[in-house]
Amino acid sequence: MAPLLSQTHTAAQTFSPLPRGSRRLAPAPHAVGFLRALFPPRPPPAKADLLRLIADQSRGLETQSDPSRLADIVSCIDALAASAPGADTVSDADKLSGTWRLLWTTEQEQLFIVRNAPTFRTAAGDVLQVIDVPGGSLNNVITFPPSGAFVVNGTIEIQPPQRVNFRFTRAMLKGGNWEVPFPPFGKGWFDTVYLDDEIRVAKDIRGDYLVVERAPYSWNG
Repeated sequence: MAPLLSQTHTAAQTFSPLPRGSRRLAPAPHAVGFLRALFPPRPPPAKADLLRLIADQSRGLETQSDPSRLADIVSCIDALAASAPGADTVSDADKLSGTWRLLWTTEQEQLFIVRNAPTFRTAAGDVLQVIDVPGGSLNNVITFPPSGAFVVNGTIEIQPPQRVNFRFTRAMLKGGNWEVPFPPFGKGWFDTVYLDDEIRVAKDIRGDYLVVERAPYSWNG
């Protein structure tokens, strides 16, 4: 029988702790993804404030006569932009592409059509911005249910981290079985200053603001 001391020494060697540096294990990639899905990042507080401030503004019509509310909304937009300054919001084609539905804007031409649609015995439905990054296209759409729409087609060029350059190529007023063309007009850019899975906030070359939500459907013209 071997001496007890030898057994003890052997056990100590066998079960001695690993060096400190050897115990630092990098998390597996799938574990990181699981944790991110389980604990998604919280949206900035300014997002909730922005959605609250624009909720009763009739897509921006009411804000035209309320400079105090406009200032509060712009302040929230600035806070959202500052929550991730310089974030790349345009390189992920899947995230930027889609049918976006207007919640609020300061863009005068769109608001003019929305306000005056009843003059032509109709009413504006959803106002959409349809972006297709892989296809290089942009469509601005004001719908007039059940089958009418004013559509402006354009091309786009992505300029990271936040800019989209655009040029309009065609405009038309269309109904169920008719279409009236208009000369194409306009080129410029807009910066997407905030983007998540639910909303997108942009500021354009003229200083106008746009807040849109991802529509629950796809517009295909």
